[in-house]
Amino acid sequence: RAPFTLRPMSDRTIHPDVLHRWVADLFLAAGSNATEAKLTADHLVLSNLSGHDSHGVGMVPRYVKAIPAGELVLNRTVEVVTDTGGLMLIDAHRGIGQSVTHQAMEIAIKRAKETGVCVMGLRNSHHLGRVGHWAEQAIAEGLISVHFTNAVSQHWVAPYGGAEARFVTNPFTVGIPRPDSDGGPIVLDFATSAIAQGKVRVAYNAQKHTPEGALIDHEGFPTTNPGVLFEPVNGRIGALTTMAAHKGYALAMVCELLGAALTGGSVTIPANQPRAGVWNNMLTIVFDPARFGTQNSFEVATRDFVDWVKSAKLAEGFDEIMMPGDPERKSRKARAAAVPIDAGTIAEMDIAAATVANLASAAGKAPGPLSALMSAS
Repeated sequence: RAPFTLRPMSDRTIHPDVLHRWVADLFLAAGSNATEAKLTADHLVLSNLSGHDSHGVGMVPRYVKAIPAGELVLNRTVEVVTDTGGLMLIDAHRGIGQSVTHQAMEIAIKRAKETGVCVMGLRNSHHLGRVGHWAEQAIAEGLISVHFTNAVSQHWVAPYGGAEARFVTNPFTVGIPRPDSDGGPIVLDFATSAIAQGKVRVAYNAQKHTPEGALIDHEGFPTTNPGVLFEPVNGRIGALTTMAAHKGYALAMVCELLGAALTGGSVTIPANQPRAGVWNNMLTIVFDPARFGTQNSFEVATRDFVDWVKSAKLAEGFDEIMMPGDPERKSRKARAAAVPIDAGTIAEMDIAAATVANLASAAGKAPGPLSALMSAS
């Protein structure tokens, strides 16, 4: 097999405030109310600022396609289906994830503050974005949260031992408050695939390779060509592999069963596959660590352990040992004045703006092309 070669494309940049305004204006034009448009723009732009372009504004074109398909419904208010005190089930009714998940987390946070803990199931959300965002929402209120999330869309990830896709990237997330003086909160947030599907999309749009071991082609052979997910060969595409081999696969299964099967949401089988949208279901445990009565010792022990871990001799090629959440904090500083976006994604965003302008349900004038606002990097 000849090695696959790509011609890298240069990124262009945009100030995050300008990008935020463009995204908010697009969803206002599509029909979102002001709060929903702002929450959506807040979330997507922060994902880019955090270095997670896979879950950032590059998702806008897919969201726009899902609106006329009826697979994303704007301006939804979540419904509490079950409430037994410490356990709640919430239905999002296909609402835009950045709004309905914010609403659901507000409900869970309020209950956790009242009773000490809330186990909350959220079902039937449209793509709820970077799950770490919701852990950070709990952290801002001094709470710990644990999230098991599934995704329902085209199948992208092969099970361990399999040569074709059967599920999606099913992330696992934990957020732990920690004083900024100690380095900031611990935020663990990762896809159970080797990399997120959105990162493959970003690589494909940017004409860059994916890491070794993250993809297999349509015949099950390893590849670094992101095109295997988007360019069928004889009607077949490749697949992502799971992280950590059988361990990532096992965790993906748990996220599917707890996030979706338990909550009454859609599991990832062909009969449930949407045409254009991405649906999520999530089981979240939110609790108040202060209720244990160990807050002071918790902070001291955390500080001692982190210091001990970071005191290890550095491996070759590393200049520091980071904690979960550190890469996002560093990225937010580095991108504070300029968010890079590849040319392929910019082109898709321009098409999305034109599509919104032609939507029968459009409530206002769509923003112009994003490309007109970009600067050369």
